[in-house]
Amino acid sequence: MLILQRKEGQSFMIGDRIVVTVQEIGQGRVRLSVDAPRDIAVLRTELVEAQRENRSAAQEKESPIELLHMLRGRNKK
Repeated sequence: MLILQRKEGQSFMIGDRIVVTVQEIGQGRVRLSVDAPRDIAVLRTELVEAQRENRSAAQEKESPIELLHMLRGRNKK
């Protein structure tokens, strides 16, 4: 893993085609801009993980009714 320190307005490159620039730093947040070609997907990690979970859930053998009963049981606790 590479750890970089950058200030607002500074950038770094990933390969020859991707530029990441620090737009704003403040209140526990960092705003970044990513300049990448359209053929390169740029996704937040939590979205990729949600996609994986959705695919896994779609392959489950329980019926939707059984899943609904399981969810209702959790809400009662």
